[in-house]
Amino acid sequence: MTILDEAAAIAGDLTALRRDLHREPEIGLQLPKTQDRVLRAIEGLPLSVSTGEKLTSVTAVLTGGGPGPTVLLRADMDALPVAEETGVPYASATGHAMHACGHDLHTAMLAGAARLLSKRKDTINGNVVFMFQPGEEGLAGARHMIDEGVLTAAGETGVSAAYALHVFSDIPYAQFQVRPGPMMANSDALDVTVRGRGGHASLPHKGADPVPVICEIVTALQTMVTRKFDIFEPVVLTVGSLHAGTARNVIPDEARFEGTVRSYAEETRKRVEEESVRLVRNIASGYGLEADVRFERRYPVTVNDPAEAAFALETARDLFTEDRAAVRPHPLPGGEDFSYVLREVPGAFLFLGACPPDADPAGAPSNHSARAVFDDGVLADGAALLAELALRRLR
Repeated sequence: MTILDEAAAIAGDLTALRRDLHREPEIGLQLPKTQDRVLRAIEGLPLSVSTGEKLTSVTAVLTGGGPGPTVLLRADMDALPVAEETGVPYASATGHAMHACGHDLHTAMLAGAARLLSKRKDTINGNVVFMFQPGEEGLAGARHMIDEGVLTAAGETGVSAAYALHVFSDIPYAQFQVRPGPMMANSDALDVTVRGRGGHASLPHKGADPVPVICEIVTALQTMVTRKFDIFEPVVLTVGSLHAGTARNVIPDEARFEGTVRSYAEETRKRVEEESVRLVRNIASGYGLEADVRFERRYPVTVNDPAEAAFALETARDLFTEDRAAVRPHPLPGGEDFSYVLREVPGAFLFLGACPPDADPAGAPSNHSARAVFDDGVLADGAALLAELALRRLR
């Protein structure tokens, strides 16, 4: 049997695993139910398994039949604080969390890859590390796992190459995408609190109203992006949360917002931090108010090694067909903490379309939506590609 045949034969098991995970999503670095389900899924395989100390990670090492390098395959396992609205039979049972980014599929695919590669243990020259990671959604779980030794789990020589994939609900069904260089963006936080002086809404001249000031800051930041930065050095700055006041007739003492900033170049990242902090403080000062500004650097840009991206593309085209694997023309401005792995190890991060085949990906609810639906039909192919990447790299 080919690896595709074997993957197809376990597709039912992978679907059952994915749906179990989907029903019981967990958020953050502590995912005890998810960890237990993963341990049961890989139980009995010839793997050396360890779990995290500060997070509920799972690291499993497959030692091949002969000496050689080490390849790492990764899946993230955490969900999002989203109330699901898909109506699927296996929808989240929690009411407050959802696998709205497809991490349940990633976990099932990696468990499948572990099964496929375990059957080929004696033909592998080297090792495979399976990295089941919590806390991708903003908590840098990958960095924590690196700190706890995932890159040296198979020996002090470390990992030679690393691969991961991510499903998207708005990419054509079963299409793989990859590109050399930046695949996803720097992801940073901009938090602002404007401090004024509260009072009666009918007497604004007796107070110092922070609300119009913070509104002006939000608008000015958008103008700054278009006036200060080259259009060929993309910057995205979005304010996603803005709060002020408790009643319509009360001027509040303060107003605050939380924003996210995306960029691709380190110099651009540095400049947008400097420019945004300066602009916020100057606008507030111009109205006689003060502003507390915090720019926090979070996930670095996810950069695919050019040779590894070409290798991944060739592997996908060989394993499937020419039209099933494409070079993505532009990076995605989302953030991804597999970037921490790729800063240490050459590798590739791929996208996989999981939009249901009867839906239009252009109009499908996107990742992180309460209505995002990912099709189980891609599970076997994702598992097969992860396994094949390791096999070819260790051949």
